[in-house]
Amino acid sequence: MSNLDFLVFTSILLFITFYGIYKNYQNRNLKSYFLGDKSLSWSTIGLSVMATQASAITFISTPGQGYSEGMSFVQNYLGLPLALIVVSVFFIPKYYGSNVYTAYQFLEERFDSKVRALTSFFFLLQRGFQCGITIYAPSIILTSILGWEMTYTVVFVGLLVVLYTVIGGSRAVSHTHKYQMFVILCGLLIVFYYLNSFISNQITISKSFDLIKLFEKNNALSFSFDPKEEYTIWTGLLGGFFLSLSYFGTDQSQVSRYINATNIKESRIGLIFNAILKIPLQFFILYIGLLLFVFYSVNEPPVNFNKNLIEYQSKNNPKLLEDITIKSKGIFDEKKQLILNDEWNNKLIIGKDNELNNARKKLEENALRSGFKYEKPENDFIFLHFILNYLPHGFIGLIIALILSAAMSSTSAEISALSTITTIDLYKRFINKSKNDKNDVMMSRIFTLGWGIIAILFSLFFSQTENLIESINIIASLLYGNVLGIFLIAFFLRKVQSHNVFLGSIISQLSVFLLYFVLGKSIGYLWFNLIGTVLTCLFSLSLYYLLKKK
Repeated sequence: MSNLDFLVFTSILLFITFYGIYKNYQNRNLKSYFLGDKSLSWSTIGLSVMATQASAITFISTPGQGYSEGMSFVQNYLGLPLALIVVSVFFIPKYYGSNVYTAYQFLEERFDSKVRALTSFFFLLQRGFQCGITIYAPSIILTSILGWEMTYTVVFVGLLVVLYTVIGGSRAVSHTHKYQMFVILCGLLIVFYYLNSFISNQITISKSFDLIKLFEKNNALSFSFDPKEEYTIWTGLLGGFFLSLSYFGTDQSQVSRYINATNIKESRIGLIFNAILKIPLQFFILYIGLLLFVFYSVNEPPVNFNKNLIEYQSKNNPKLLEDITIKSKGIFDEKKQLILNDEWNNKLIIGKDNELNNARKKLEENALRSGFKYEKPENDFIFLHFILNYLPHGFIGLIIALILSAAMSSTSAEISALSTITTIDLYKRFINKSKNDKNDVMMSRIFTLGWGIIAILFSLFFSQTENLIESINIIASLLYGNVLGIFLIAFFLRKVQSHNVFLGSIISQLSVFLLYFVLGKSIGYLWFNLIGTVLTCLFSLSLYYLLKKK
């Protein structure tokens, strides 16, 4: 990376960090620190909610997902608009009417302290784990681009986030999100422009679409009823709906964004803003993955996009690497000629593509047998390879800032939410109930710093073999459904009591874990959101009627 790129991306990140500190360093009480005095407009809330979701994982893994699997992943978000409407109609008025700092405060008003503590524990469990992943993901970027050690990368990104989150609180998080989203959108448009320019210089738009169709990557909608198929319109509308409802309705990293609004109307407009734009944005990011597939169909790709694997093979088995590189180049040239030829031969093109994939697999299998630790799938490096090798200097720095801004936006929201839950639902509820604004803000900052350090330490030891964007959703799917079930009971089943919910949710969560380990490969993971929600409601209701009879 050139000095210009380094200057661009460091300037953007430092501006965002210190702007958040400058605007929001004066927090005299918990309300100011966690709710920002409820002064945010719908536009700030809308962009902040969107930025909280747009982690670095989204921009590292999602284009790779589109490259390898096509558009099917977009179905994951089909239930999101409906879920946001439900949150706007039912959840927001409940939170505002209760005047709470956290979503779980409301549960104590409805049930008791043990249900609040249990739900807070579920949140801390899943969000603490995910926070480590969102810091770890950008390490792929800087280790690939700058050659930094993993430790330096994680500490650099983590400390920047912790700095403005500790000092500025929730309001700093929301304000910095606006500028992070601006950088993200600009970066995506730049990549889209250059990809289209490079492709159109070699093949026509119609041929590009023919190529996408030939490899069945135009699979945005699937009506299959096969439970093993991860992404269908049914998993999106049902599983995706419950995942989104759990996330936006009960996850403190999102709830704290929209209860910061001036009033209910501003909160609702901010969420509807996301309901309208989220699917098009996700579609656009996946479509960039399709364009990358077309681009690397007419421009020679590396033998493997993972630079670490190539370096390992060059040291340990250079003859095999040379042989496969020469063979792959010959196969690619033949495939390219078939694509550019007016006589479109589908079987031959697919055959050549299979030959290329087999050569890659041979290289990977040999590396694994000889001791290479294949920490990341090849797809997670595709987007980075294009950025580093085909974008002009200056823009490379901007795109790196895009991905790191996304990492900072999601991580800061998560750390802020973890601190809020720890301070309000545990410390202020069970340890120190006295009101002392100065002490409360100091303790909340200590908890923010503590969670930031925990996330950084966790990231240093994290190793993930699955696609990162799927890993995040799998974790959420196993834990969110249970929490959503508790809130639905709180809202709509007034007769069910706290001891019914407490026992029912524990049994439900254990059942979900058991079902995942037994049936995890037989059904798509999104279904576990629905399963967890239904089981929590069923077990709680069953306990209510059983104990009532006794």
